[in-house]
Amino acid sequence: MRKFSYVIKDEVGIHARPAGLLLKEAKKYESKVLIIKDGKAIEATNLMAVMGLGVKCGETIDVEISGSDENAAYEDIKAFFEKHL
Repeated sequence: MRKFSYVIKDEVGIHARPAGLLLKEAKKYESKVLIIKDGKAIEATNLMAVMGLGVKCGETIDVEISGSDENAAYEDIKAFFEKHL
């Protein structure tokens, strides 16, 4: 399992557009991608769950990636957050 923490920099937080892009990115991999906020873990491939977290600018989330291609997924998902959120 690979993990990282990330502080959301997008002034609107995780909203529909980046959440949809994140879903597409996470679906590229066999590994499970979890987003954790305040102890609640959801799969990045579940758009409504991602939106339901209500992550705002300045809040910290944890991302856990586990599976057969977790190293590649880790690099790409982390880069995604840095670019889009």
